[in-house]
Amino acid sequence: MSTKRDYYEILGVNKSASAAEIKSAYRKMALKWHPDKNQDKKATAEEKFKEINEAYQVLSDTTKKQQYDQFGHAAFDPASGMGGNPFAGGFRQGPFTYTYSTGGGNPFENTDFGDPFEIFEQFFGGGFSSAARRPRYSMRIEFLEAIRGVTKEVEINGKKQKIKVPAGANDGTRIRFDDFDVTINVGTHPDYKRDGADLFVDHHISFSLAAIGGSTEVKTVDSKLKLKVRSGTASHTLVRLRGEGVPHLRSSGKGDLYVRLIVEVPEKLSTQQKDAVTQLQQAGL
Repeated sequence: MSTKRDYYEILGVNKSASAAEIKSAYRKMALKWHPDKNQDKKATAEEKFKEINEAYQVLSDTTKKQQYDQFGHAAFDPASGMGGNPFAGGFRQGPFTYTYSTGGGNPFENTDFGDPFEIFEQFFGGGFSSAARRPRYSMRIEFLEAIRGVTKEVEINGKKQKIKVPAGANDGTRIRFDDFDVTINVGTHPDYKRDGADLFVDHHISFSLAAIGGSTEVKTVDSKLKLKVRSGTASHTLVRLRGEGVPHLRSSGKGDLYVRLIVEVPEKLSTQQKDAVTQLQQAGL
């Protein structure tokens, strides 16, 4: 149900592609979608460029590539328990992380280029000067703040700045100012997991409710909703609640909330409950 594009598809290669083929495809795509070469569609180019860098950082690293081939995007989801964010990087400067990269780390660290702009200087004959190297800071916000939007007051180079984070921001969302950029890092949540504009949450129900059916109250990020449970519902059944997910960052509407119904089996039963279960067992249930 991942809404993230496949990394191989992004670079236009198949899983059997060699390291050289992956590097060549990356250079081609990075050249094509660099924002400075797409002034007429800069917003789209910036998203594409970020996506390309993210894909290359994983596929150019043998360990990360193996993890991705086995688990997909879940391999780098901290909430999944399978791994952490492979794009963390930079060095600390006050409350921020300072870096030149697009995805939170240096996407060129496994290439022959030591500087992320060197690749473009070679392509364009030195057309990118040091003025293009905009300082970038990383600001961490909470999971629900990213979904609802938030305004933070921070200090950069001795000056107070108000950073307005739009609803629907995600890891890697970039906010551009006149002299610098701020990249957003989003924390995790104990209950919700996020995939693009969709949210996933586990909701526990009793055995009797699953067997007989009825309704249960589910907590969304903004309110509570009554959810109808059909009789005979199996544990781990996934129910989709349309429009209860994350606001789309650049368009109207929201993603969906997927509720996974977990049927609870009590560890201890009272005498009355044991008698009831015994009767069910005798009745063939």
